[in-house]
Amino acid sequence: MSLIIQKSESLEQLIKGCQKADPKAQRLLYQQFNRRMFAICKRYLSDPFEAEDAMINGFMKVYDHIRNFEGTGSFEGWMKRIMVNESLSMIRKKKTMHVELDQAELEGELSYDSLASGLHADELMKLIEDLPIGYRTVFNLYAIEGYQHKEIAEMLEIGEGTSKSQLSRARTLLQQALLRLEAKPSKSRNHE
Repeated sequence: MSLIIQKSESLEQLIKGCQKADPKAQRLLYQQFNRRMFAICKRYLSDPFEAEDAMINGFMKVYDHIRNFEGTGSFEGWMKRIMVNESLSMIRKKKTMHVELDQAELEGELSYDSLASGLHADELMKLIEDLPIGYRTVFNLYAIEGYQHKEIAEMLEIGEGTSKSQLSRARTLLQQALLRLEAKPSKSRNHE
């Protein structure tokens, strides 16, 4: 007997259907979450094709391991962690992490007080996307995902000091880019 999934099915019913390997439930789960999961992968992998590969591989892992989801905590958070790990796995395979240690950068904290608050989210995401991959990865894990440097170091197989250095350098580059942006107002800001 096959489970028939209606568009109004709850997330809990979709999860149960996916745990039974029901293709309709899997398709509906994908349709419900693919844009958000792609955005997560895109934060780490700026190439949209690589981000899509990571997302698809991530969904395959979701389907393979959904039986392990016990229903405690956020299902979306569980999926998000899989997508982040899949993106990091692709980065490690390519070995494109730029490692840079600069103790002087670690000692000073940057101030963003002088920057205008009128920055649009898409402008900020573009600035983050333009960071070198190592800086972008550590910045995303620390500032967006909320991981600590010890966890980041373990996930990326780098030293804790390297994680701190990467974050510091990412912040410096972002601050420089934000200052350049502020000095040259965009058309979208002129309409506010």
